[in-house]
Amino acid sequence: MAVSYKKLWHILVDRNMKKKDLEEAAGITHYQMYKLANDKDITTDVIGAICAALEVEPNDIMEFIADNSCCSEIEK
Repeated sequence: MAVSYKKLWHILVDRNMKKKDLEEAAGITHYQMYKLANDKDITTDVIGAICAALEVEPNDIMEFIADNSCCSEIEK
């Protein structure tokens, strides 16, 4: 299962915020922002910090996407 942070980027656009603004507001590192931008796994601490800074819930900034590659081989 993969994760997508597209919802987070939409929130930043709606609030006229840049990634650097979020880094400062949430107290996260540039590397953590890099991982978010590339839909990599991050810790719940980072998600919590972002949610607190933006006053949102985790499902407002991220979503899980089913990875069907494992299932497509079974169906064949």
